[in-house]
Amino acid sequence: MSEDIRPSLGLRPVINVSGTMTSLGASIAVPEAVAAVQKIMPQFVEMNDLQRKAGDIIARLTGAEAGFITASCSSGISLAVAGTITGTDLLAVERLPEVRIAKKEVLVQVGHMVNYGAPVDQAIRLAGATVVPIGQATSTHRFHLENAITENTAAAVYVVSHHVVDYGLLHLSEFVEICHARGVPVIVDAASEYDLRGFLETGADIALYSGHKFLGGPTSGIVAGKKELVRHAYLQNLGIGRGMKVGKESIFGVMAALEAWETRDHEGIRAREAGYLDLWKATLSGRLGVNPVIDPDPTNNPLDRLKVIIDPAEARITAWDLAAALAAGDPPIIVRDHEAEHHYFYLDPCNLHPGQEAIVARRLGEELDKAQRSNAIIATPIEELSRHRFDGLLSWPD
Repeated sequence: MSEDIRPSLGLRPVINVSGTMTSLGASIAVPEAVAAVQKIMPQFVEMNDLQRKAGDIIARLTGAEAGFITASCSSGISLAVAGTITGTDLLAVERLPEVRIAKKEVLVQVGHMVNYGAPVDQAIRLAGATVVPIGQATSTHRFHLENAITENTAAAVYVVSHHVVDYGLLHLSEFVEICHARGVPVIVDAASEYDLRGFLETGADIALYSGHKFLGGPTSGIVAGKKELVRHAYLQNLGIGRGMKVGKESIFGVMAALEAWETRDHEGIRAREAGYLDLWKATLSGRLGVNPVIDPDPTNNPLDRLKVIIDPAEARITAWDLAAALAAGDPPIIVRDHEAEHHYFYLDPCNLHPGQEAIVARRLGEELDKAQRSNAIIATPIEELSRHRFDGLLSWPD
């Protein structure tokens, strides 16, 4: 691990067991990407030509006909949707998000309209599209999608994420089948997915990935798919895409990260992460009110996480208070606590430097021991967390 510059910047030296979270800086960049950024930064390039080179690598790894790099996967959603509305109409590209074209409706299952730091539907609306929700939060059937498609349907968006409802919705293959029968292109948001080929192979017309999550590249998004649709999305760089532009360093860095992905020792990495999980499980097993369970990834990525289930009556602390104590401690440990109101959080092993797994184990033990010594159960009302969730952001930069 290189020298830690955070103390010199006055930043907390957080340890990330939450995952590839944008709020924490996404992931540890692979050495190949770091080297690529350094090499290209002093050089001038013709950006369209560099994007063509990136497209060649994207096509090779994803099986797409074409591809390009943008600022983020969220940007990719907006650009891909915009492309299905404007096509090659450059005046329409310039006018977005004002749309004078009737064919601008975009279908999304209600159970996929999630927040990944911002609402998925907002990324669609930024393109000037009208979002058409289909089904209910926990059920979408064929008839919902079939009857939502009209002559004004420009595209349909399918989200693959741990945030979405994972039951009762249409599978991608059925979603594609119904849309393609009516000539509607399907855009898949697969930001944090390992599978670079499966979504296009299932029939998606465009698949979108983050370049800075599991790939370990610079902050970026990858647009891959049918050449014509990718071209239409790329043309948005003359319009709304200008504010989503990506630098030469991110393009070349992602190219390097993609090539490194081909030769990465994935099995070795999984074995190392399994060792971390075993350590944490052994640390927590037998403790009062704590049940550690190794859980597979919900979207079938080849990784596991440790689900730490807390019984506050015995552990003498709630899951959310334990998560907060770890985050406030020395060093700060940030866990995956999106569902802490259900009395559990996760420990994700994917973004640790060597030795940090032992620090995580030690800090878990310290906080649980402290809770056992408490005179009363440490239990902040969950409503208080909701009430104050955005206080820090609303007072930023103070």
